Order: sequence, then structure tokens, then C-alpha cells
Amino acid sequence: RKVSLPDTQNKSVYSASKVRGSQQSENVTRILDRLLEGYDNRLRPGFGGRADEIKTDIFVTSFGPVSDAEMEFTIDVFFRQTWIDERLRFEGPIEILRLNNLMVNKIWTPDTFFRNGKKSVAHNMTSPNKMFRIMKNGTVLYTMRLTIRAECRMRLMNFPMDGHACPLKFGSYGYSITEVVYTWKKGPLLSVEVPKESSSLLQYDLVGQTVSSETVKINTGEYSVQTVYFMLERKLGYYLIQTYIPLIMIVVLSQVVFWINKESIPARTVAGITTVLTMTTLSISARHSLPKVSYTTAMDWFIAVCFAFVFSALIEFAAVNYFSTLHIHKEMRKAARVARAAALEAMLASEEDDDADEGIPMPGDNRCPRTRRMSSLRSEQFMPVQVPAFFLQGSAIPANAFMGDTSPIDKYARILFPLSFGAFNLIYWVVYLTKDTMEPLRRRGRVVWQLCPVLAVWQCDRDARGVIKRRPSLTVSTPIPGSDVKSVTWHQAPGDCHSADLESMGIDMATGASP
Repeated sequence: RKVSLPDTQNKSVYSASKVRGSQQSENVTRILDRLLEGYDNRLRPGFGGRADEIKTDIFVTSFGPVSDAEMEFTIDVFFRQTWIDERLRFEGPIEILRLNNLMVNKIWTPDTFFRNGKKSVAHNMTSPNKMFRIMKNGTVLYTMRLTIRAECRMRLMNFPMDGHACPLKFGSYGYSITEVVYTWKKGPLLSVEVPKESSSLLQYDLVGQTVSSETVKINTGEYSVQTVYFMLERKLGYYLIQTYIPLIMIVVLSQVVFWINKESIPARTVAGITTVLTMTTLSISARHSLPKVSYTTAMDWFIAVCFAFVFSALIEFAAVNYFSTLHIHKEMRKAARVARAAALEAMLASEEDDDADEGIPMPGDNRCPRTRRMSSLRSEQFMPVQVPAFFLQGSAIPANAFMGDTSPIDKYARILFPLSFGAFNLIYWVVYLTKDTMEPLRRRGRVVWQLCPVLAVWQCDRDARGVIKRRPSLTVSTPIPGSDVKSVTWHQAPGDCHSADLESMGIDMATGASP
């Protein structure tokens, strides 16, 4: 009896819960049958009347990789859409109907597509990754997990110290702005969420994101478009190790030859040609991972200047060798003339001593041996000097008394080349590392502007007269860097960069929304 009594109570509780679950299931079934009775999923909720508002927000689960060669990026997101369908209102004890993806095909859903997407994949393992909710007031929540490969047009003039704003654009494929309008569900600050662990990239840092709402006009009408800009800044470490440091070392190596003796022609020639060929190989490999753009990048300028220094070092040695050869020829001719003159004087002095002791023909007589020797020496004095072939060819010159000193060209090169290369590096790195390389967000008919360190972004629309305006709150005339727009109506956003009274302007501190 002590055991059977609790078992009886458990069975009764289980039976009661089973009955309640069965009744609740029957209630949900009756609600769904009643909702779908006469429901036409071919018509949007506000057909023939108001435009339907689709509220969206995005949760990024993975960002990357980013391809420079293809100018695209890959992103994995939970894409959420919320709208109100008056036909799906219901009454009952249940506040929210939590349904699976089978219900999606039975009601109307927005025909949202990604305008700059190259390929989008909806995950279906182990079942379609879709979440569907219907609230009592007819609000519908539809969430999908998507992997999107989207286009990102990059301007690589500052590569590899560049930054890019990669957009993700989506909107309705068939409904114009008079039928479907897209908005951000949580305002411009909180509608796109990117956790830190989801933004770990190899070559970029995801420094933030901004959002905007745009209207695109094409032949079939005007369409509402939502845009998310992901701010990317490239990491410089890889390119320092793989390109910049090797280039600097090659230039330094090419300048070491200035300290090698100018008689070591083979060594200096091999060093010069090797550095030129190595520089050519590095320049080709550095461009391998980039698209074939028609303009020069920051790395191209660095490679070009380094190549010019290496090639100039080779030309410098050619000039040293050429002028050294000319100097050798000049000194050898001078030494030969001095030697002949000294030999002639010595011979004349010895002949005069002999003539004083012996009776021989007079010096003017051609039969006189002395006269013949003097004529021979004078003719040899004015004969051209026969220079060995290796002097004329500029090949390896043996040790010579005329080549022991250092060339003046080498002396100047030892100072000018390192100073010039050091000055170039100083100017190059100061200019590009202090330059704001983040692309300005400029779009036709739109201006997106970040006012504060926090992500407070506001859009401004052109009116019929071309004046950029926004819903009135606070109007301040200010120039926009990087744009042809000179004045814009903007709202101060939450943050420390302004000391205005935000509440007096009617700005919501949570969402940044204004009246």
C-alpha cells in the first residue's frame, strides 16, 4: 500500500498532463486551420493599401575569408525578418506559435535577395535551418541561416596599408518601395551584431560596421535597399615579413659592393646581377595574390624605388670600371713616355763617352751606329702603346700599381646611396602609416557619416532640388571629407564627442533613433 499510492498519484499527474498537452495540441491545430482557411499566400499582407514594413536584423556567426584577387568576401549569418500580417491574428491561451519550416511555404514571405551577392547558400543539415514564429497580434518572425559570398569593390592604391568598406546589400526582388519597405529592427546601432570571436581574420581586422537605408531606382521602379558596411583594415605583418624586409635587405646587399675593391670585377658583377634578378622575382611574387589592376599601389612604388636603387648600384660599378680603365691607359702611356725618355738620355750619355775615346764616323753619318740607334728610339717614342687585351675588354685586371686607390665614385656612392634610401624609407612609412586609408562611404544620392567613436551613423537623402536633408532635429552645416557634399543635416549621436543635451533633441539613447 505504501508503494502503490505514490504510483497512483504519478499516473494521475501524468494522465492530467497528457490530457492538457493533447488539448493544447488540438487548440494549436484548430488555430492553424482557422488561420490558413481562405489564406492566399500569393498576396502580401497590405495588398491594395499600405506598404508592408519588413524589419530586419543580422547576427554574424562567421566573417571571412576575404579574397583580394576576386574582390569578394564570405559571411555566415542568422538573417532575421519581422513583419505584421493581419490575416494571421489569433485568439487563445498561447501567446506565440512556434512552428517549423513546413509552415513557411503556406504563408506569404518577403522575396528578399542580396543585391551584391555572388552566391548564397541556405543551410539544410540536418534539416532546413529556419525558425518561424507567429505572435497573437499577427507579427511574424522568420529567421534563416545563410552563407553569402558577396562582392566587395576594393581600391588598392594604398595596398598593403589599405582599408575597405565591404557592403552587404539586400532588398525585395519584385516589390517596389510603394509595396514593401525595409527598416532596421533595433535601430542603426544594434541591428547588426558581430561577436568578437566571429570576426577573426588572417589578413584583416574587422574594426566595425555601419548600416544605411537606400532607395535604388531602376527601370521597373524604386526599391528599398538595406546596406551593411563592414569596415576592414589590412594587417601589415605578413607583407613586412614576406616582401618589405627582403626588399630592404637586397638593396643593402647591392650597396655592400661599394666597399669591395674595384679590381674584383667578377665579384662585383655577380653581386649586381644577382640582386637585380632577385628583385625582379620578388616583385612578381608580390603581385601574385592581387588582381591585375591598371594603377600603381603603395607596394608597387616601394618595389620600383628599390629596383631603381639596385639597378643604379650596377650602373655605378659600370661607371667605376669604365673610368678606372681610362685612368689606367692614361697612366701607362705617361709611364712609357717617361721610361723611353730616360733610356734615350742614358744611351746618349754613354755614346758621348765612347766617342771621346774612339775614332768613329761622325754622328750625322747614316753609317754611324749611334745615329741609327737614336733614330730608332725617337720613332719608338711616338709609336702607340700596345695595351693588353684584358684592359680593353674590362675583364679581370691583374694587380697593378695604378689601381691601388679607391675610385672617387665609390667614395661618393658609399655616402649618397644609404642616405637616399634611408630618406626614402622615412618619407614612405611616415606618409602611409599616418594616412587614413579607410575608404569614405560615398554613394550616389546617399551620404553615410560616422560622427562619434561609437557606431552612430545617420543617412541623409537628397530632395527634389538636390539638397541633402534628414528628418528635422538639429541642423549643423559641416563639410564631409572625401565628398563633394559641402553641407549636411545631421544628428548628434550618443557618445562623448559632443556635449549637447541629447534628451532635449529627442534622441533615444538606446537605439539612436530621433523623431
